Amino acid sequence: MTEKISRVRHEYLRHDKKFPHVWCPGCGNGIVLGSLIRAIDKLSLEKDELVLASGIGCAGRMPAYVDFNTLHTTHGRALTFATGIKLAKPELTVLCVMGDGDATAIGGNHFIHAARRNLNLTAIIINNQIYGMTGGQYSPTTPYGANASTAVYGHIEHAFSIAELAITAGAAFVARGTVYHVRMLDTLLAKGIAKRGFSVIEIMSNCHTQYGRRNNMGDPVTMMQWFKDHGVSEQKAKKMSDEEMGEKFTIGVLADKDMPNYMEEYRRIQEQAQLK
Repeated sequence: MTEKISRVRHEYLRHDKKFPHVWCPGCGNGIVLGSLIRAIDKLSLEKDELVLASGIGCAGRMPAYVDFNTLHTTHGRALTFATGIKLAKPELTVLCVMGDGDATAIGGNHFIHAARRNLNLTAIIINNQIYGMTGGQYSPTTPYGANASTAVYGHIEHAFSIAELAITAGAAFVARGTVYHVRMLDTLLAKGIAKRGFSVIEIMSNCHTQYGRRNNMGDPVTMMQWFKDHGVSEQKAKKMSDEEMGEKFTIGVLADKDMPNYMEEYRRIQEQAQLK
C-alpha cells in the first residue's frame, strides 16, 4: 500500500517543483487533492489526456500541484474556460475545481448553464461555507446565523444547496461527499469523472482558519468529526424525518441519469449542416 501511495504521488504531483503547498495546516483541500489523484489513477487516465481548470481562491491553487495539463483562470470563470477546452479538444478529460464562492456566487450563472447544457465536464466544488482566501466573507453556502467577516452579528441570508441546485439545473451526475469520508470521496470522484455528461461533486470541507474560529467549531479534527456526525447516506436519509435530519446532510450519489450530452448533439448538427 505504501509503495502504491508513493507511486501515485510521484506520478500525478509536481512534487519536486511546487511543494510545500500554501494551504493552511489541516485544510481539507489537501485531502481532496489526494482523493482526486487516486480516482484518476483508478481510472488509468494518462496525464496528457487530462486537463484541470480552476478559478480563484483556496481551491484555485490545486492546478499548480498536479502534473498534467492545467489552467488557472479568473474568478468565477473556470467553467467557461473548461467549456472552451472541451469544445476545442473533445477527446480530453476536462475537470474543473472551484470553491463554493467561486462556483456559485460570481460563477453561479456559468454553473447552472453548464449543468443545463450537459457538456461532458466534471465540476469539483469544495464547499467550506465561506470565502477562505480573501478574508472570511460569507458565501452563498454560509448557513443562516453563522458568523463571517461580513456578518459579524450573524448571517441573515439563507444558504442554498449546491447539489440540489445542480440537480434542478439538469446535471447528469450529482454527488456529495466530505473530507472525512475519504474512501467514499475517492469513489464519487471516479464515478463523476467517468460519467458521460456534466458531473458535479460537492465536497464538504473545513476552513478552520476563517469559518471554524468565527463559529466556535474548533480545530480541523473537530470540524472533520462534525462531518462524520452530520453526513448521512442517501438511503438512510430517506427513512429519516425532517426533525431527525436537523442540520444533517445527505452524502453519496444524489442523481445519476443518462441523457444526450452537448458534444453528441453538436456533432449531430455539424453532420446535418455538412450534408447541405
